[in-house]
Amino acid sequence: MGEEEKKANTKLDELLNLLGLTSNRDIELEDVELDISEIILQPSVLSSAALKGIAPPKKKAAAPPTVKPTTILEAPFTPFVQEYPGKIREVTLGATKSKGGSRGKPVTIGGSTTPAFYLFEQVPSNPPVISVDVFDMEVTLPKEIRTHVEDVWEDTAAWAKRAVDKWGAKVLTLHLLSTDPLIKDTSPAKATKTVEEVLQAVDVPLIIGGCGDPKKDAKVFTKVAEMAQGERVLLSSVTLDMEEAGVLEGVTKAAAKYGHLVLGFTALDLNRAKELNRKIADYLPEGDILMDLTTAALGYGLEYSFTIHERARMAALMGDTELQHPVLSGTTNAWAAREAWMKLGPEWEPRRLRGPLWETVTALSLLLAGVDLFMMMHPDAIRTMKKVLQNLMTKGEVKPEKIANWVNAKIQRG
Repeated sequence: MGEEEKKANTKLDELLNLLGLTSNRDIELEDVELDISEIILQPSVLSSAALKGIAPPKKKAAAPPTVKPTTILEAPFTPFVQEYPGKIREVTLGATKSKGGSRGKPVTIGGSTTPAFYLFEQVPSNPPVISVDVFDMEVTLPKEIRTHVEDVWEDTAAWAKRAVDKWGAKVLTLHLLSTDPLIKDTSPAKATKTVEEVLQAVDVPLIIGGCGDPKKDAKVFTKVAEMAQGERVLLSSVTLDMEEAGVLEGVTKAAAKYGHLVLGFTALDLNRAKELNRKIADYLPEGDILMDLTTAALGYGLEYSFTIHERARMAALMGDTELQHPVLSGTTNAWAAREAWMKLGPEWEPRRLRGPLWETVTALSLLLAGVDLFMMMHPDAIRTMKKVLQNLMTKGEVKPEKIANWVNAKIQRG
């Protein structure tokens, strides 16, 4: 035992004697304040037996070296494939000579058995189709559209021919706007003559658009249906307002008698859409009915349109027979948005691209909701939609490396 340890033990014995204790007794102190600065603890006073009970400090394990990954972890993925009890009806617009019409190539839409472009479940049997809008009179159009048609808008047949020959329209929508009692109040006979001229100028299927006045549209549609017997034109559109005006039955009966299709229009309300479809089906085969659930433009309620179209498609696939009709979108409503054509600040430029982009985004959004037929107008928007549709329909054939630099791509105008 060293001298320092002997001295420590001696001091400890002295302390125990002062307290009247022996060295084999434990010391318990109560209500004692200790000034730590006066106590010096030396490891040497600890016995070897006490030291044995103290575990030596553990050394920290060395961290493994950082290894930079060279590949992406691979894991198997199998998409969940579902079968749906319902199916969208197929509808054919236009008829060839052998079918009683004079169209060169009819267009069939519908037939979907899955949500829009669930290509892992089923590739659509009939891709969506674009119809190009023409009018029977000079109309107020944004400059970006007007420059493409202003030299032919006094000749409806020439306008229609340009849409087919130059823009590749597979379907045409002829809007008989001049029949509006508040515009020109063109007679049903004169409007029918315009439709006849367009039928002779082009051989694609036609959609015949009215002016929105229920009674006037009923008269015009009935007259057009008789003249275009067998052509399978789409009368756009019939509404519940026609039912209230007492003219819905006459229009649907004329469509059935002369072999045409009918478009039922309702404003973002599935219950009213189903009601109208039931009333039309009283007189017309279900395979001759299309729906227009209303298209609100980008920035003006597009999300409501998307939701109503998506709900309709899912309900149809799940078995709701009253909603199993192909759907049309009036995509040119996008030009009603001021931002599509107004002169705004520099952050909105180039103005010449803004309108076509507005129409394109509106169309693309509803394409993914399940729309089958689009009414469009601007050549650039039409061209873009066609390319998108072509790419979507080529399942597994598009090579990602060819589009990797799309951000740097230059925009070209045709």
